[in-house]
Amino acid sequence: MKRLSVCAALAATLFAAPAMAHFQMIIPSDDMVEQGENRTVTLDLRFWHPLEGIGMNMVKPTAFGVLANGKKTDLTGTLKEVQLKDREGNMHPGFTASQRLGRGDHIFYVEPKPYWEPTEDSFIIHYTKVIVNGLGVEVGWDEPVGLKTEIVPLTRPYGLWAGNVFQGQVLLHGKPVPGAEVEVEMYDPKGTVKAPAGPMVTQVVKADGNGVFTYAMPRAGWWGFAALSTDDKPMQHDGQDKDVEIGAVLWVNTYDMK
Repeated sequence: MKRLSVCAALAATLFAAPAMAHFQMIIPSDDMVEQGENRTVTLDLRFWHPLEGIGMNMVKPTAFGVLANGKKTDLTGTLKEVQLKDREGNMHPGFTASQRLGRGDHIFYVEPKPYWEPTEDSFIIHYTKVIVNGLGVEVGWDEPVGLKTEIVPLTRPYGLWAGNVFQGQVLLHGKPVPGAEVEVEMYDPKGTVKAPAGPMVTQVVKADGNGVFTYAMPRAGWWGFAALSTDDKPMQHDGQDKDVEIGAVLWVNTYDMK
């Protein structure tokens, strides 16, 4: 009887363990390109567990582009597939692209193909953005791209010190999402952060009635914000309708004040 109790307790612990958060990522080589600097940025696209450094396989996205000076440009044809090694030594396909910047803010965005996640019995599509400033002209960073779901920054999403407060508004079909739950995670490529407990890996904040959330980033580096919703249209897997998790993901960078 005692053995059964121990097994039951172990099973309960395993089922209670939080799942690692998935984040579609777009990380540019520079988020602020100034006069006299190299105007070409390289963008790293991967599907990852950012803090743990565990990778997943990414296929060529449905769409990849940039919104700058009010104009969208399709960059899907510029993507090059690469093999990325995660912290466990496993290789995973990802993509890279390069783009020369003009003046003003450049909103890079990606719509990945649906990813089947068997542990969640659902598909995942994370509509992801990152904003890169070009030549000091701060115009356009707060424009929505028009994705199915997205986070529109209310705080300028570059030039941030560690400890700054960041605010964004979650949109679904162009409308605010009251009470949206937003997952927050830092990208730690070198494995320098040691989380003392599972809930420390992925932070969670809730948006207010206007879909606005607030978070203060405690450390320098890239931070991802992911607001998750369930699409109103299921997808077929093995002949059955399955839910589709659609995420609005935004990446911002912070710097140490030295």
